[in-house]
Amino acid sequence: MLRVDLNCDLGESFGNYIIGNDEKILDYVTSVNIACGFHAGDPVVMERTVKLAIEKGASIGAHPGYPDLMGFGRRSMNISLEEARAYMIYQIGSLKAFVESCGGRLQHVKPHGAFYNAAANDYELAKTLAQAVYDVDRELIFMGLANSEMIRAARDIGLRASNEVFADRAYNNNGTLVSRKLKGAVIHDTETCVARVQDMLKRGIVKSIDGVDVKIKADSICVHGDNIMALEFVRNLKEKLTNDGVEFKGLKD
Repeated sequence: MLRVDLNCDLGESFGNYIIGNDEKILDYVTSVNIACGFHAGDPVVMERTVKLAIEKGASIGAHPGYPDLMGFGRRSMNISLEEARAYMIYQIGSLKAFVESCGGRLQHVKPHGAFYNAAANDYELAKTLAQAVYDVDRELIFMGLANSEMIRAARDIGLRASNEVFADRAYNNNGTLVSRKLKGAVIHDTETCVARVQDMLKRGIVKSIDGVDVKIKADSICVHGDNIMALEFVRNLKEKLTNDGVEFKGLKD
């Protein structure tokens, strides 16, 4: 039987601004990546989302990003490795405190947005992020783009790595994600989303935006919480893949 984790980026509301459908999405996912206040989220939203995740039985990950609320962490930033390390430790520590004070345990760390994309291609940055995770808690799982520098760096540091694939994003021929600036980068059709994930799990491939079959490994499937189709996507993925014999489990379950 195929086993896989289904994750979603949640806790991305901020103050009076509400993003996503967190409570309903939590009925379908096995893991969540909770924003830590830099690209989205705030202390109240962080604690509320942690409590919801624990109540619903979802495993919890920290989702650290660039300090870029206005750009939702999706704009590139020129930062030093020292800054990158500090940003990671600061944000992981904040969410870890909320999780533990609510009686839970942090499962993984997944960088967000432009931070994630930069580390996927830059080994030295990826290694810095992985080392920061290791130094906070060596039992944490480092989640990164499948087959990327993030996975290689995590293993070199001595962390368990989780290959992440995206249900709602288009891929380039080299296995990286298509820039959101380009047409077709974000998928909004449910049937397309489900069919792509079926190929990832059963055939180990994803068709690139140019129609090329790209080899891929899927430990965890991501749906972005700010995608307007997020709830429909996770509901359909859970239902249709379960019917196909796929078992959904958290990364440590």
